[in-house]
Amino acid sequence: MSEALELQLTLYPEPVLRKRAGEVEAFGPDLEAFVEAMFECMRKSGGVGLAAPQVGDRRRILVFNPTGAPEDDVVLVNPEIVDRSGPVTLHEEGCLSFPSIYAEVRRPDRCRITAVDAAGKPLEATYEGFASRVAQHEFDHLEGVLLVDRMSPADKLRNRSFLEELAERYQAARDRG
Repeated sequence: MSEALELQLTLYPEPVLRKRAGEVEAFGPDLEAFVEAMFECMRKSGGVGLAAPQVGDRRRILVFNPTGAPEDDVVLVNPEIVDRSGPVTLHEEGCLSFPSIYAEVRRPDRCRITAVDAAGKPLEATYEGFASRVAQHEFDHLEGVLLVDRMSPADKLRNRSFLEELAERYQAARDRG
């Protein structure tokens, strides 16, 4: 039996976070192991959702769990949001790629997504409320859209020192080689 895959979070401003993720074409045990590792990383980090670019992978995979109950795990491979509806609501969001940073983000209350599961089986689901917000946030990551892009000018100003610190840490790590 192979050793469990352990993933590390990718933090802003790592360039992989800005690139549109590519379609998953290969399904099987390797993809299923990667999805399980994504859930493990998400839970270990205290998150409710995670997209593959957040662990340095450029594939269109997202996982989330709006309740924390294992039976509520959601895996969406090659997702597309086909409809957004309902009232647009404003709620505070955080992001595992932006530790200590929170911002008020406007999103429609409902979204309908088509995707496939980790085995390649087609699925379609409608999410509402918090689950919809999490799904849309993680989908943004697959498009290269980040929390900082959704921030109001006031939130950018309020979080400026945290954003600068993340950029400085990234540059220092690059300088070290």
